[in-house]
Amino acid sequence: MTDRSVRPAHIEAAGAWLSGHGLADVRPTPLLATRLAARRRTRLAASVLLAAFLIAVALVYTVTRAAGSTVGDGSGAAYRQWSLLVLTAVVVGLVLALSLLDWWVRRVDRQAGATLPRRAAHPVRLGWRTLLGLPRAAFAVATYAGAILLAIGALTVRDSTARYAALVLLIGLFGVAVGMAVQLRHVLTHPVVADDEASLTTDVIMRVEDARDVATPTVVWSLPVVSVFETAHGWWIAAWLVFIALSAITLALITARTAQSGTVARHAMTAPVN
Repeated sequence: MTDRSVRPAHIEAAGAWLSGHGLADVRPTPLLATRLAARRRTRLAASVLLAAFLIAVALVYTVTRAAGSTVGDGSGAAYRQWSLLVLTAVVVGLVLALSLLDWWVRRVDRQAGATLPRRAAHPVRLGWRTLLGLPRAAFAVATYAGAILLAIGALTVRDSTARYAALVLLIGLFGVAVGMAVQLRHVLTHPVVADDEASLTTDVIMRVEDARDVATPTVVWSLPVVSVFETAHGWWIAAWLVFIALSAITLALITARTAQSGTVARHAMTAPVN
């Protein structure tokens, strides 16, 4: 990788990124600029992909509702079964697309690492406790568990339309959860791309930010709006709004009380080797 292969704007963005993380004395390199640019594109693509997923869930739900209202009960049940199969296919597509995005990031990192004359390794193993942190990990698990419990609660009502909407929500939650697991696995397992202490520090910062971004349950909060809200009972809607409010407050408190990614990286670099 040569300097000519990297756009000046990417080098400038890398310098701003370093300054924003307390590393203003570190020179932005083409390697760092390339890795950061790949992650910016991937995050944008993932955001578009998740938005498209929400739209697809809404389309499956609304089209099936409209079709079911114009046919008899037996045909309506058949429409719902087929729509759930379609939704399952959409979920599989989501997971595959997220996997492809992760593969592309790994490919960029691998190509960047191949240009290094030597490779460095982190002094300690960077597990999920370091990169994500126990509070954020517990928050992510609790958020998905709470959303699943609320969806199961909607399944207990006698209204078949409400139960169908709850099934749509459950399948959507499953897809988002699997997608998050795939992305976190990539963050935790992909090889280090560094050749000195400064690049090792930036590598940790990127991993921490990747993990935190993946674990933010924005799509989980949005899924009921495109499915369950139209048919849910008043108590369920109230419970979900309280759930979202408490989740948002909890995330804000965790963010305020958790060390910034640069601090986490510097602490990891100075941690004693076991």
